[in-house]
Amino acid sequence: MPVLTLEQITTSPRATTKDEAIQEAADMLVAAGAVTPDYADAMRAREASVSTYMGNLLAIPHGTNESKDSILASALSVARYETPLDWDGNPVKFVIGIAGKDGGHLEILSKIAIVFSEEDDVAKLEAAPDAAAILELLGDVNE
Repeated sequence: MPVLTLEQITTSPRATTKDEAIQEAADMLVAAGAVTPDYADAMRAREASVSTYMGNLLAIPHGTNESKDSILASALSVARYETPLDWDGNPVKFVIGIAGKDGGHLEILSKIAIVFSEEDDVAKLEAAPDAAAILELLGDVNE
């Protein structure tokens, strides 16, 4: 099963706050069948202990180690915001929710980090016309 599909990407998210964005990311993972609804609380708990802001307009909310039972399958959700969200004082345009089954999140995280470490790649993601274009740019996560 691919960790990222077209249905798990939105270019028209509704959240306007960090907390709403975390809920939106969790809801997309629930819809994908990757996590149970209580995963959102684990994502909030993780955020309370350490910010998931990564730099270059990216935040990657994910659950705590104790939330393993809430994860049914490895998956990502991607939301691109037109107006940057305030993430603890940092501008965020990309919120990528992560659920990693059996430690699978570390490999997924490293693939995302590689893409977002290149400003050219971030610019391409910002300019992508639609979810399909974003999926193409992030497609390596499925390999």
